Amino acid sequence: MQTDPFWRSAVVTALVDAGELGQVIRLARQHRGWRQADLGRATSYSPATISRLEQGRSAGLDVMKAKKVAGVLGMPAQTLAALLGVVGPPGATVVTRVAPVVQEDPMRRRNLLAAGLAAVPVAALTRLDDALALTPPPAAPATRTQVAGQLRRAWQLFDDGRLTQLVDGLPALLANAHQTAAEGADEPATWMLVAAVYDMAAEALNKVGATPQSRLTADRAMTYAARSEDPVAQAAAARSLGIVLRHEGRQAVAQRLTMQAVARLDRAGLATPAQTAAYVQTLCTTAYNAALADDRDGALEMVTEARRAARGLPDRMPARPTTAHRFKITLPQLALYEVGVRWGLGDAGAALDAGKHLRPEQFATPERRARLHTDMARAYVQRGRPEPAIARLLEAYEQAPSEVRDRPSIRRLAGGLVERHRRVPGARELAAIL
Repeated sequence: MQTDPFWRSAVVTALVDAGELGQVIRLARQHRGWRQADLGRATSYSPATISRLEQGRSAGLDVMKAKKVAGVLGMPAQTLAALLGVVGPPGATVVTRVAPVVQEDPMRRRNLLAAGLAAVPVAALTRLDDALALTPPPAAPATRTQVAGQLRRAWQLFDDGRLTQLVDGLPALLANAHQTAAEGADEPATWMLVAAVYDMAAEALNKVGATPQSRLTADRAMTYAARSEDPVAQAAAARSLGIVLRHEGRQAVAQRLTMQAVARLDRAGLATPAQTAAYVQTLCTTAYNAALADDRDGALEMVTEARRAARGLPDRMPARPTTAHRFKITLPQLALYEVGVRWGLGDAGAALDAGKHLRPEQFATPERRARLHTDMARAYVQRGRPEPAIARLLEAYEQAPSEVRDRPSIRRLAGGLVERHRRVPGARELAAIL
């Protein structure tokens, strides 16, 4: 049987070279004109299962499901083998080595806890896990103003890409936030602050791949934000939880959750700059969730609405707001979200076009400047252009090393590029920093 030329296209070849199983599945599905539900019916899997496979995470990958989906899509055996990292001549028998069962012990638990979090010390993750289970007492009493200052300093660490130091300080910050909640006035500002602390923790932990901890902190942010009854705090918490849900492969749920937050802000009348900024940024997050949920019309509609609502926003990001919320969307940031949305829809050309006029100096923080480069790198990989992708990743590393080394998805992307394109300019330098 003749192989569909699609499987030999430059885009598919580049994605196979980068080890992007999920993106290959998504492109193959779109090549057939199928929705996730259509592929689910053809394989007897739920759309949620298809969505998780299209996320392409190596941890917890169900190989049997991937093989069934690949078969339905007509993926050649050698293509699937390359994506799964199986090496061998055609027709060879592949022998899988099964690790022996070992007794669970504290050292093994710590090793598993730190898996994939190369730059975050095991001790810091263990302390954080303990603090989330049983909040420690604060080292010294702290007022609400002091906790707000500590939160701003934590956000500064986030903006600077100093994630190891940030994670290490989370137990103390959580302890102070809880002490403030226990002894402070029962009023919205108190609960907004506690929600904001958990919101920041969720975003940082999600970035370094600590998914269970980020889910727990995002859930708590939702609880405290609801108690505050403040629509901006609720939008921040919903956005953080939506990001975690998206990384769990539950894009449709994430989209509904963030749309509720958007509707709540709309009902509030967008009466303040903070509400407008929250509305625009939450719309952008929802659009990205929709793109990964294969809702093309919804994603593009929300990008259009975000552009409309963003009229009058500054061209450059302001400094970190003095209030507890962290919405600081600007027009360049909105364009960067569109890069992600177009990439999520599988349209690399449109993604690169959306980002072609963006420059690092338009973004005030190292984290955002690095994010510009990593988002463009993903689009270049999807387009089948490894050389500019590698160049962008090196630029991202110059801005914020943690954006390349500590984000699991970007580390995998970089690792796939240097493994399969060793002779491309910059590959050796990229390999040295991983």
